[in-house]
Amino acid sequence: MQEMAKNLPLLLLLLSHGLFFLHVATATPRSYHRFTQDATQFPAISEYDYIIVGGGAAGCPLAATLSGGGSRVLLLERGGAPDEYPSLATASGFLPTISTTSQDSPAQPFSSEEGVANIRARVLGGGSAINAGFYSRAHPEFFTDVLFNWDLHQVNKSYEWIERALVHRPDVRGWQAALRDGLIEAGVSPYNGFTVEHMTGTKIGGSIFDAAGRRHSAADLLAYARHDRIRVATRATVDRIFLHQVQTNFSSVLPATAEATGVVFLDRLGRRHHAMTRRGGEVILCAGALGSPQLLLLSGVEPRAYLATWGIPVAVDNPDVGEYLYDNPRNGISILPPGPIDHSLIQVVGIPDGGDAFLEAASYVVPFVSPVESILFHRTAAPLYINVATIMEKVAGPASFGSLRLASLDPHDSPFVRFNYFTDPSNLDLNRCVSGLRRVGDVLQSRSMAIFRPAIGTWSPGGSDVMRGEFHYVGSPLPANRSDDDVMRGFCRRNVATLWHYHGGCVAGKVVDREFRVIGTRSLRVVDGSVLTVSPGTNPQATIMMMGRYVGQRILAGRRYMRNRRRRTPPAVAPPPPPPDL
Repeated sequence: MQEMAKNLPLLLLLLSHGLFFLHVATATPRSYHRFTQDATQFPAISEYDYIIVGGGAAGCPLAATLSGGGSRVLLLERGGAPDEYPSLATASGFLPTISTTSQDSPAQPFSSEEGVANIRARVLGGGSAINAGFYSRAHPEFFTDVLFNWDLHQVNKSYEWIERALVHRPDVRGWQAALRDGLIEAGVSPYNGFTVEHMTGTKIGGSIFDAAGRRHSAADLLAYARHDRIRVATRATVDRIFLHQVQTNFSSVLPATAEATGVVFLDRLGRRHHAMTRRGGEVILCAGALGSPQLLLLSGVEPRAYLATWGIPVAVDNPDVGEYLYDNPRNGISILPPGPIDHSLIQVVGIPDGGDAFLEAASYVVPFVSPVESILFHRTAAPLYINVATIMEKVAGPASFGSLRLASLDPHDSPFVRFNYFTDPSNLDLNRCVSGLRRVGDVLQSRSMAIFRPAIGTWSPGGSDVMRGEFHYVGSPLPANRSDDDVMRGFCRRNVATLWHYHGGCVAGKVVDREFRVIGTRSLRVVDGSVLTVSPGTNPQATIMMMGRYVGQRILAGRRYMRNRRRRTPPAVAPPPPPPDL
């Protein structure tokens, strides 16, 4: 029975398929279908102004923006289109999506070397097509911590462009309303109402699920592309980047040694396609914190000694590719409420003063089948449904980091990953985890949460005051003695999980410069979560999508500047002929 209780959360997750696939809406065709095709339909050789690798949260708005400026754009996505997976359409498909492990699933599973299960998106729209849908902007310090040439006016305009297209105000009730009230009772104040800004206190954030419950992912931003200037290839796995050696300019502070001129991608039948850039074009990696550093490694951007072990020719010797890889630890509790509860994903967040950890919640209705076979129990056609409610905390930052390395030369394989959770020498992450879990305990003790404890009687005969017992936990309850730092730290270590907000591997200042350009190269950029050393705010998707729009606008502005400069520059005057020989 103890082993059964230990595995109950996993059983609930795996058994959730039966309910959720019954309740998803049928997906409707999106406007991107007119210029989206399976990679098998693409020619063996083609040419574009911009080749974007990864059709995720950054790649889609970047492609839409660049094509809108008149550039010819190719967007390469290794997965399929969201409409192929009905479970992605609504919030109720979240659990079955992240627990499906087929070869073509939109969420590709992997585990870190510490044994923490994780997923990476494999679908057009990226993480925004499979996640819990919460939308909140970065904390203000993000724009000083992450070393890019930020134009904050353009940053805000880029956020607003995303929000007009995708973001909605959620209807907060049930478990989410109880969390909101419990956070306020626990001192996470003030109450800021609905806002997409990162603000200390308790707030309702934005959602990419609309009032009808339908998801709006980054793929929907492709509706703003110029249809005659963009092509999207699905199930297109990039094998490597063409990097040609160039003459070093020693007058430059960071001289380029290689120039990106295109990519090789594989279709689902294993056939190779060459996509090349036109003069003045670029290759832009938006393949995420695993995919972008992995592709740089496969293309020869790494320490010379490491690449030699794989037989990969060195294009750029950079020891930091794949390093500084972060994942924000998640911890929390799950309970079985005594009565029915609504299904909800993240809508409310608590941001305590100091911002050490952020508190969020979700609730699910899942079918349960007993794993115990007995002559006393008979299977029935109708499953037994149970309610599960969760409160979780995300450690801010984090301070601990790890690295990734190639598992093989096959780009379909996820790299080996180690995040080194809770290993920073200062114990900053552990202390933040303890602080967040104590706040979770305060929320559980609030009056707002009392209704989720089982009733065990009344205080007086016929009285209306209900006596409540202890919560029925799924998995580990919080330690009884939450004032003991060592006990709480042990809980953090034993129960660490991911919130899927991993980032880094191509970080700013080490792998890319202040304009997202790969150091030591020409015509190659990285624009995604791999360039970040800190997770932006409570949830990163808002900022990752903003970055795609923002960088696209800056690239177009740069092209306009250079075009106007050429027009204003008078043609060079031919030098006079040499004097005749005497």
